[in-house]
Amino acid sequence: MSDAAQPSAAEVRAAAEAVKAALDRHLDAVEHRSGQDDPAVYAAFDELAAAAEAYDELLYDTYDEVTPFEIPGNDTLPAYAGPEEPSALSVLIRRDYAVVEPQRLLSQAQRIADLDPESAADAAAEARAVNGGTGSVAGVVGSSVHAALGVLFGEFEPDEIATRHKEFGLEEGDSTLWVVAADETPEPGEWLSAPFDQTDPQRVVCRFDVSSVFDEELGADDDDVLETLDGDR
Repeated sequence: MSDAAQPSAAEVRAAAEAVKAALDRHLDAVEHRSGQDDPAVYAAFDELAAAAEAYDELLYDTYDEVTPFEIPGNDTLPAYAGPEEPSALSVLIRRDYAVVEPQRLLSQAQRIADLDPESAADAAAEARAVNGGTGSVAGVVGSSVHAALGVLFGEFEPDEIATRHKEFGLEEGDSTLWVVAADETPEPGEWLSAPFDQTDPQRVVCRFDVSSVFDEELGADDDDVLETLDGDR
């Protein structure tokens, strides 16, 4: 930020006063809430989050300091706008892994292939086809990481791989699970060609995130953060 655009100390002080006022309004709304989903509480929460964010930015720009707290806002998902009582749901899961020991992955996949050569050959061939690979599947895995991954994920459920990832030469990265409300269960095969393209963030009932960044930023004892979008904030 240039010197010309640098906020003044008075602006920082005004932003701090705005946070104090927003805190008072939020507490007042909570004390007089009409029910669990009182819109006045939601509005006061959003005002407090906005005021705190503005103060944090001005404080950093002026004094190169930050606040010791973090208020979750709507930067990842918008406010929930789905049905109050969903009759169907979709569970979307993403887990990231790094292949840190390729040789371990290859040997474990080949061991699986040796126990069930026919199924493993099919999984390896499918992995090669998806990747545009060609050639024989003799030896099933060989030196192909793509074939090894095809065998591994064809044999084990994702939850088991998550539990045993080190055994397969993998290192965990971030992961997230979204529970998305739906009006009805889709017809079989309806979304298989594009399974993640039609996810509406406003229908996410809750999400469960795991990341080492939470340890780094918050000093948490574990990596788990549960964000319930239509309940506790």
